[in-house]
Amino acid sequence: MTDLNTAKHKTRREKERLERYEEILDAAERVFFRKSFEHSTMDDIAREAQLSRALLYVYFKDKLAIMRGIMLRAGLSLVRRFENARTENTSGLLQIEGIGRAYYTFSCEEPDYFDVLTSIATLPQPESMDEQVRAMEGCRERINSIMVQALHNGLEDGSISSQSVSDPVQTAAFLQGALHGVIMQTRRPKPGGIGYPDAKTLVMYTLSMLTRAMKKEAS
Repeated sequence: MTDLNTAKHKTRREKERLERYEEILDAAERVFFRKSFEHSTMDDIAREAQLSRALLYVYFKDKLAIMRGIMLRAGLSLVRRFENARTENTSGLLQIEGIGRAYYTFSCEEPDYFDVLTSIATLPQPESMDEQVRAMEGCRERINSIMVQALHNGLEDGSISSQSVSDPVQTAAFLQGALHGVIMQTRRPKPGGIGYPDAKTLVMYTLSMLTRAMKKEAS
């Protein structure tokens, strides 16, 4: 009975710790997205979370660690969207198109998370690999693998041309870069001139061009 009570107590403590961890990230998101990461402090986050600064440091060693926690949240949200796009579509080509649409939707529905992932390359990396960094790497690999698998599916089911896609890994990287660049372009002020398309029209046109270039023509 004593062992059972100890196990229950440990489980309860772990649950409380996890809830506190998530509450800190919730508070940090409000602070970062309101003031920006650069202009926020650990004191700001502690006040928002209604915690002492000392207790905040029990969970996160610094502001960078908190931001990496938010980046992981953003990455996991994108993974879920990509996985849904792949499972909801039949052919590999439609899966790739669905993933592209999911990325654009992500940028519209969760713009703060989109910005967080966009800035990930500029965030200083820790000196040593820890559990948090490994989780982020795993998330990034998952995002890539979903796209690569969709391309393999298209090559296998005949919806994607093997002449157009000779290397699914490089193609996935190219597609990510191309679509991300177009989405970033839609966030800038529109250039002068007549008939410049709105954001959604331009993104859908880009997806159409990319998928058409990969599509296997009927023989």
